[in-house]
Amino acid sequence: MAVEKIREITGAAVPVRGDDIDTDRIIPARFLKSITFEGLEQHLFEDDRLQSPGHPLSNPVYASARIMLVNANFGCGSSREHAPQAILRSGIRAVVGQSFSEIFSGNAVAIGLACPTASADALRDMMDAVEREPATTVSVDLASMTVTCGGTQYPLTLPSGARDALVNGSWDATGQLLENFNEVRAVAASLPYVSAAW
Repeated sequence: MAVEKIREITGAAVPVRGDDIDTDRIIPARFLKSITFEGLEQHLFEDDRLQSPGHPLSNPVYASARIMLVNANFGCGSSREHAPQAILRSGIRAVVGQSFSEIFSGNAVAIGLACPTASADALRDMMDAVEREPATTVSVDLASMTVTCGGTQYPLTLPSGARDALVNGSWDATGQLLENFNEVRAVAASLPYVSAAW
């Protein structure tokens, strides 16, 4: 299994407007009973979508979106890691927002979901653009720290540790272990409590 280096995410985008969208709105608590994350994407924003039939995630024109555009303090509330898992499993590979809860951002990086920030003005322009024309191509470039939407480029920010982890593939701890498994075996063989040589 090769470590995935996440440098650029390009595709359609879905706008999810509103500040302070918490993790219980992203994935309601009643869906957290499973011991795996499988199937969580089916319940992404379920209550919001039931209360508002016009919710963008219920709109088939955004079904192929790879990027989610959000506003301020996205992912606030409880620290459940199920929220970024549900987003990633729905096909979204990057969430561009004005700001994120710190715990949500950390959980996102741990699974390879990029969450860079852009200005409120840039997000308003991008959301307007993809609402007018859902097929608009959006490209998040973590190497240059820019996002391009319909030909217009905006600057992005992301803490250097998170950016480096995504771009270099170090976000994927399991992948790194598997990629270097001979080293893991060598270390294990040298440990008496693993090799039973005591």
